Amino acid sequence: MTDATRVPLLSMRGISKRFGAVEALVGVDLDVHRHEVVALVGDNGAGKSTLAKMVAGVLSPDTGFIEIDGAPVSIPTPAAARALGVATVFQDLALCDNLDVTSNLFLGRELRDARGVRDDERMEEEARRILRDLTSRIPSVRVPLSNLSKGQRQTVAIARTLIGDPRIVVLDEPTAALSVAQTAEVLVHIEGLRDLGLGVVLISHNMTDVRAVADRIEVLRHGRSNGSFDARTTGYEKILGAITGAVRADTAQPPARVS
Repeated sequence: MTDATRVPLLSMRGISKRFGAVEALVGVDLDVHRHEVVALVGDNGAGKSTLAKMVAGVLSPDTGFIEIDGAPVSIPTPAAARALGVATVFQDLALCDNLDVTSNLFLGRELRDARGVRDDERMEEEARRILRDLTSRIPSVRVPLSNLSKGQRQTVAIARTLIGDPRIVVLDEPTAALSVAQTAEVLVHIEGLRDLGLGVVLISHNMTDVRAVADRIEVLRHGRSNGSFDARTTGYEKILGAITGAVRADTAQPPARVS
């Protein structure tokens, strides 16, 4: 194994965050490698979204440091996160119903030709390529978003993360409120992101979804790390025990890293 494969794509060490008297995160560590889906799980208020927002540049840690590809970085804004190759899909999706699929994918990042004119043809070609890479079932890149199902809208939001060649994708509850069939389609897209070589941080309350696509499960409890588990081999009861506090972090066995 080379040094390059050992270095995490994303590394967070000793991350702490306080909001007034509330300790949202206390000394949390997190690693994400290429070709890896890491799930963050825990009860409401465990600190999952707070940690994800730090990767996305929405919040800054009070203490601790973040590295990308082994280099220390500062992520003070979402724009800084995007420049570092971090793409995020929050629960509200931030899509526009009155625009078609292509316009949603390139919203704010439209491609232009040498004259500075918006290049719709090139954007449509790129949109088709991205949806093809994700094996999407969206019928056309010209269909208005208002005509799509909830699952297809989530697909568009995930596809938009691939604009700009990101390295890390953060997904916040991507299967919430979806049907069984829609959830299955979105999970396939998440696996597609991993197959493309990205590191994926997945926040979810649905343990069935987590165990279906995650390589590793990181449990947060009351803002602290409470176990790292191999998603393929660890039983549901042990993970639930870590979430509820029945299993302590020092009794959880760290999984071998997926190369």
